[in-house]
Amino acid sequence: MNRAERRPILLPLVMLTCLSAPGQSPAAANTSTPVLIELFTSEGCSSCPPADAWLQQLDSSQPIPGVQAIVLSEHVDYWNHDGWKDPFSSSLLTERQSEYVRVMGLGSPYTPQLIVDGRTELQLTSADQVEQAIVKAAKPAQVPITVGTVSVEGSSPAVLRAHVTADGSAAKHSADIFAVIALNHAESQVLHGENGGRRLSHVAVAQDIVRIGKLEKGKTFDGDYQARLKPGMDPGNLRLVIFVQESGPGEVLGAAQQKVSPSAE
Repeated sequence: MNRAERRPILLPLVMLTCLSAPGQSPAAANTSTPVLIELFTSEGCSSCPPADAWLQQLDSSQPIPGVQAIVLSEHVDYWNHDGWKDPFSSSLLTERQSEYVRVMGLGSPYTPQLIVDGRTELQLTSADQVEQAIVKAAKPAQVPITVGTVSVEGSSPAVLRAHVTADGSAAKHSADIFAVIALNHAESQVLHGENGGRRLSHVAVAQDIVRIGKLEKGKTFDGDYQARLKPGMDPGNLRLVIFVQESGPGEVLGAAQQKVSPSAE
């Protein structure tokens, strides 16, 4: 792993109120094209909190017409040696970022870094550039995905369950199907490091990214997904993100998300 790098954040948060429409209603989101937006971030990096706040606003306001922004906060671990161990960090997420760096021919991983639909890498320095990349990615999904009711059963351990359908009839290539259990909201009081003394908040914090199946070209994947939850996880603070991605990692062909059903808590 190369030495940790940071990139400047110049993107104003007001960007999200200037994209030509107010926040979408849930009904509007259901008719929008999903776009997967991955933010590689770290609580140990002083440049990351503005990006984290930007992602939270994007998730809550859904301001881009015709787009359902499906966001993930992916906390890398290469800042952990700088005085603060990010409690949400994972070597697996660092590895995922490194794979993007390799495939895209980038110089090195850095934070904060944005990846849109697995194919476009962005720095949060230009509101127009970010908007254009997201809108460009919002083409009709090649692989429509449906995630049924997400329930959590039991307690020792609690098990999350959902039914997943991915229609690959229009897909030009076979691809992998991934599941991500993410925290809707997370907070942390940072005691040391570059953000020492700050209370940070995050949205859609990825706990893991797991390959759950293979989508064959021209076929439909239809199956049940289940996963044991880590002890202490609040079912009411979870969402399940499913996406289909070409190997590489390559282009994301479709994505969907669903929060845990309140009746299942």
